[in-house]
Amino acid sequence: MDESKLREEKISSENIFDGFILHVRKDTVRLPNGNTSTREHIMHVGAVCVVPVTEDGRVYMERQFRYPLDMVISEIPAGKLDSLSEDRLEAAKRELLEETGLTAERWTDMGDYYPSAAYTNERLTMYLAEGLHQHGQKLDEDEFLNVQLVPLDELVDAVMRGEIADGKTQAALLKAYLILRGRKY
Repeated sequence: MDESKLREEKISSENIFDGFILHVRKDTVRLPNGNTSTREHIMHVGAVCVVPVTEDGRVYMERQFRYPLDMVISEIPAGKLDSLSEDRLEAAKRELLEETGLTAERWTDMGDYYPSAAYTNERLTMYLAEGLHQHGQKLDEDEFLNVQLVPLDELVDAVMRGEIADGKTQAALLKAYLILRGRKY
């Protein structure tokens, strides 16, 4: 199938906002039919997330207040890259240690997740961490969260019932569940 007829070509680009985490751009593009249109999008440095699973099948989960939602939600450990060039596995190791105090012997790259491709280029790389060892949390001074251990089976059921709102957490938990059950993809 020829997908070249789906591509849009950037004609011009304007910087709308430069923040600490987000950078908003407004681009004019040429559509495949020759017409022009506007694309507003958010540029993001990228992030990682980790499903840390114990030998007995429990996952370290976090409860954290999320300001845009005005509520506390359940999530897996995650965080943004410090730079575009930062190694993603090293970032995952850093975030896991900071947020949970854990290190892991075995790491599995579960692939990338794009939370909203319609308006942001944010790319999260998902990891499964096994062979866990506790070393003590090292939270950032502006980071507040509770960590709890929950059986992976219960988390999968919670995802399927719609009780876990965070998209990266849903995707990563389901992938980890299948990988740990021996499914190969």
